[in-house]
Amino acid sequence: MLKSLYIKNYALIDSLEIDFEQGFSVITGETGAGKSIILGALGLIVGQRADAKTIKMGESKCVIEGIFNISAYDLKAFFTEREIDYDEICILRRELMSSGKSRAFINDTPVTLADLKELGNRLIDIHSQHQNLMLGDNQFQMHVVDALAGNANLLKEYNQIYTIYKDSEKKLKNLQDAITKSRQEEEYLRFQYTALDEAALKEGEQEELEAELEMLNHAEDIKSGLYKINILLSDDERGIVAALKESLSVTHSLSKMYNRSEEMQQRLDTAYIDLKDLSSEVERMAGDIEFNPERLAFVEERLNKIYSLQKKYNIDTVAGLLALKYEINKKLENIDSFDQQLKEQQQEVADNKEKVDLLASKLSSKRKSAIKPMEETLTKKTSVLGMPNIRFECNISPKQEADITGIDNLEFLFSANKNVPLQPVSEIASGGEISRLMLCLKSMIAGATALPTIIFDEIDTGVSGEIADKMGQIMQEFGQSMQVIAITHLPQIAAKGRAHYMVYKTDDEKTTTTNLRKLSDKERLEEIARMLSGASLTDAAIQNARVMLGLK
Repeated sequence: MLKSLYIKNYALIDSLEIDFEQGFSVITGETGAGKSIILGALGLIVGQRADAKTIKMGESKCVIEGIFNISAYDLKAFFTEREIDYDEICILRRELMSSGKSRAFINDTPVTLADLKELGNRLIDIHSQHQNLMLGDNQFQMHVVDALAGNANLLKEYNQIYTIYKDSEKKLKNLQDAITKSRQEEEYLRFQYTALDEAALKEGEQEELEAELEMLNHAEDIKSGLYKINILLSDDERGIVAALKESLSVTHSLSKMYNRSEEMQQRLDTAYIDLKDLSSEVERMAGDIEFNPERLAFVEERLNKIYSLQKKYNIDTVAGLLALKYEINKKLENIDSFDQQLKEQQQEVADNKEKVDLLASKLSSKRKSAIKPMEETLTKKTSVLGMPNIRFECNISPKQEADITGIDNLEFLFSANKNVPLQPVSEIASGGEISRLMLCLKSMIAGATALPTIIFDEIDTGVSGEIADKMGQIMQEFGQSMQVIAITHLPQIAAKGRAHYMVYKTDDEKTTTTNLRKLSDKERLEEIARMLSGASLTDAAIQNARVMLGLK
């Protein structure tokens, strides 16, 4: 329930703080006193769009804060999911800056406007004449029937499995699209794979072949050069190896006379061994080199094959071609497994569809069970409100396919007069009739589920006298199980409230200010008398007001 409301610098409100009572309360005030301003401020803390023009003239910021007792609404999951501290006393705050920016808070934690709206709509239901139009909306009609049928948990379960079902359908569609596309590509993919597979590529092969080609193209030059190196190293008269051998002999003869010759001998010995070994290796290499036209042709053909594949697939390396081959192979393996994937996904869709149909059938059965009592109760309630000839039916029929609400089509049919056929309620009901229907429906829902605080904004439009008195009684009954606040211009309804608040304006030399305050018993008596008689407060009006309030 709404415990208190604080408004600062909003429209004509300078600063206002008011506590609200449990049960049924009423708000009255002269036309133009500012009742719509109070509703506008409440709208901001339940996430409605803000307009910087509503900030009080000359101020840079307005603040609206509502304090609620939320112990009855099972909202801990909402707070946990958003990492907001949960407390049974919850504070919603909205701050609006003249720049047009606004901020939203839940228990002093900054939140998005969407989060504020979601929570706010679960705490306050502002029922205006505009909301009466919802009576003709099929979604609202379904909500009413589900509430009366006690379908909340079943509907939650259904929505979850329906979402899973639609996701599985989407996966099946994506898989079917992928299969169609892949089947179209399959022949080309197999052609590509065959070409790459038959090429029998090996990593590093290109570099080895290119080096071999270079050698084969210059075989004579390489062989000649190696022979020359070998002669320079191993010639008996002028070769480096022979010179080193002679140097070693000289160094050995010096060893007895020159102590540093030992180090020299070791270095010359190492060089002699290395170069002698190198000479032998060069000789072998020269012997291995020979011009081989057949090998040259093979290497050139192999490289041309590699270059051709690289150009064809716009890939620079053999490693890249091998990666492409692997990728194509995986696609082909996937194509080969499509039949099994498709079968499994079709089965998943069928299983989920079976669950959806089962739950939709349960929902439909509970709805049908609730319709007859609903029709009888609504007819009884509305007949008391000046519609003795009302006929009301909830027409339910199957949809071709289940959707998020189930398998049922719902339509409220209505006739207020004898010999007038039933027609959709939105097409024939007058404003006053719709107001009374909505009041009765909400009173029925209130008996079936925990509703948020309901604020009726002049729901009594188009009624008066005894009918208004009956409407007040229904709201009074409402208030026995929940908080109801009615903004009214009828004394018959105002007299039924447990608490009475008045909106009024005050003027000074500079500004006009809107205020809201709770009336004392004496003030309430005078306010209802004034509503009965107008500006002049007569003894008869006072006495009539006393009767309405049940005073002696």
